[in-house]
Amino acid sequence: MTYLAQRVRNFGTTIFFEMTSLANQHQAVNLGQGFPDFPGPDFLKGAAIRAIQDDINQYAPGSGRPSLREAIARKMERHYGLAVNPATEITVTSGATEALFATIMGLVNPGDEVILFEPYYDSYLPSVQMAGGIPRFYTLRPRDWAIDRDELAALFSDKTKLIVVNTPHNPTGKVYSEAELHMIAELCQAHDVIAVVDEVYEHIIFDGLKHISLATLPGMAGRTVTISSAGKTFSMTGWKIGWAVAAAELNQAVFRVHQFLTYSVAAPLQEGVVTALQVADDYYTELAAMYQANRDFLAAALIEAGLKPVMPQGTYFIMVDISELNFPDDVTFCRYLTTEIGVAAIPPSAFYFNPADGAKLARFAFCKTRPTLEEAARRLQQLKR
Repeated sequence: MTYLAQRVRNFGTTIFFEMTSLANQHQAVNLGQGFPDFPGPDFLKGAAIRAIQDDINQYAPGSGRPSLREAIARKMERHYGLAVNPATEITVTSGATEALFATIMGLVNPGDEVILFEPYYDSYLPSVQMAGGIPRFYTLRPRDWAIDRDELAALFSDKTKLIVVNTPHNPTGKVYSEAELHMIAELCQAHDVIAVVDEVYEHIIFDGLKHISLATLPGMAGRTVTISSAGKTFSMTGWKIGWAVAAAELNQAVFRVHQFLTYSVAAPLQEGVVTALQVADDYYTELAAMYQANRDFLAAALIEAGLKPVMPQGTYFIMVDISELNFPDDVTFCRYLTTEIGVAAIPPSAFYFNPADGAKLARFAFCKTRPTLEEAARRLQQLKR
């Protein structure tokens, strides 16, 4: 007999926990889990400390502190030209992961179909399954991860409720083009489908590319839930301050789930994020430049070690093609890399419904200090053997 509920019986331990534990066991340089190993900005930490000292330490309103919702609304207006009502169209959540879960649980009925692009962030599929939804998959293929309109259109039907779009995309680093986003927008409107857009890497884009928020396209403001967070942009992943922005009816669906998950998130940290969202655009420019330099350094090190990186357009991850190496799959390669070479990476097969579709890839994170990346590069030289 098992005491596990049926809805979670087939869920295992996340690949991030497994690979981080293995990395710790073998003192490997951890380029697997995507957390920065450098401190976040002092102005952000100082704002949270002041909030604690000012006794902003009790429950925040369920939808988020008004000051933070107003700051998010101003940011959406400043960066994307979207007019957002902070009172009715924003819910502050415990990170973007909770916002995604609350959105899917609040909008998907049993039997509804949800389109997912794979490889996908690992929480997407369990969220759909726990809501009773039926996932439909569009598999992005290296090296360009392009979307074919006919193939995508074939996934839409009168049963489709949501499509989940992650741009910039984890783990591939793909930035969806304007043409691809217009294609998605047209299909959503033709089939009355809601778009859930995960934009947590919105400010980490390279090579002069531009992030386009799907909600800004014609006809999409009322049928898009835009999700982001402070964790990736401000190198504070442990704060878990995220948000969902959507038209009032959609936002109400998010909030009704959120109120019974966490109800509210840490009040002084919300005040810290208010300060963060007031930074000048120079901060975002410098952030992207720093990560682009890290990308280029790690890509060169991977090539020097005999690997084939697929250059990302955004995020702080880089995929590597391991199809020509003598390993049966990505899990075997990543375990060998961690235990024998001393560098941890993530096997992306965990991000595919059919693991075989990702078995010839590996994902490395470059949200690390230069000394960390240099040590990883030194160890990777052992692969030449």
